[in-house]
Amino acid sequence: MGAVRFTVQVPMRWSDMDAYGHVNNVVHLQYFEMARVALFFERASLEERTGLRRGTVVAAHDIQYKRPVVYSARPLDVQVWVSGVRAAAFTCHYEVFDHDQLAVTGSTLLVPFDFSIDRPRRLTPDEKEFLTRWTDEPAAP
Repeated sequence: MGAVRFTVQVPMRWSDMDAYGHVNNVVHLQYFEMARVALFFERASLEERTGLRRGTVVAAHDIQYKRPVVYSARPLDVQVWVSGVRAAAFTCHYEVFDHDQLAVTGSTLLVPFDFSIDRPRRLTPDEKEFLTRWTDEPAAP
C-alpha cells in the first residue's frame, strides 16, 4: 500500500535565507510544522475532527537535506503522511519539493498531550481513525 499523502503549498520568505543564499536548515522544521498544522488542525477541523487540536508535542525530529533550496516566489510542495499510530504516539513523515525536485525529507515523532494536567495522553478513537486515513500502513485487524 502506498502512502496516502496530504500536500501543502508552503511559501518561502525572503528572511528564510541564510548568509550562503539558501534556505537555512532550521527553517525546514518550520515548513514541516506548517504542513502538520494544515493537516491536523485545518483539515481535521473541516471534517469536524477537533481532538488533535487539544494538543500534541514534538518528541523527536529527523531531517535529511537532499539539495539546497534557494528563495523563489513559487511555493514549496510539502507532502505529509503518518505512520506508527500507537496508543500515545505517532510519526509524521515529510517530503519537501522545490520546483518538483525532492529537496528535504524528514519525520517528527508526536505525542498527544493534555496541557491541563501537563502529561501525555492516549489518542482518542476518532483521532486514531483520522490518522490512519493518512498512513502508509495497513489497518490493524
